[in-house]
Amino acid sequence: MLREQLDAELKTALRQHDTLRVSIIRQVKASVQVQETRGRRTTLDDADILAVIAKELKEREEVIPDFERGGRADLVDKARAEMAILEEYLPPQLSDAELLALVEETVAALDAAGPRDMGRVMGALTPKTRGRADGRRVSEMVRARLLP
Repeated sequence: MLREQLDAELKTALRQHDTLRVSIIRQVKASVQVQETRGRRTTLDDADILAVIAKELKEREEVIPDFERGGRADLVDKARAEMAILEEYLPPQLSDAELLALVEETVAALDAAGPRDMGRVMGALTPKTRGRADGRRVSEMVRARLLP
């Protein structure tokens, strides 16, 4: 379904001569194809495609500080425009309150008591938050909850 959406929006962007959107969608499709040829499966499902899109978004987030330090406002603007397009394909991000509720629920369900249970909690939380919250943010909340 997401694959078909990307194909349809690529055609629309081509017709409208939206070069930035065309470029971003083509990059996402290329990344998906790389992942498909690298793995055992022949096609990625929607969850895997969302993970590819999230990775593309994170790459752009990471280069913005470098562009700002280099005084490249044009590249900062381009990266932010690309991020806005990529965010259209991702599900809405979890708010801090929603994420905290998920963390509390998972900690209680696993009866986690301290920092040594961090891996179990993160393992249970990751599928619930994939594409909806940054892993670093989730990890920080779990750590804050589990540390005395």
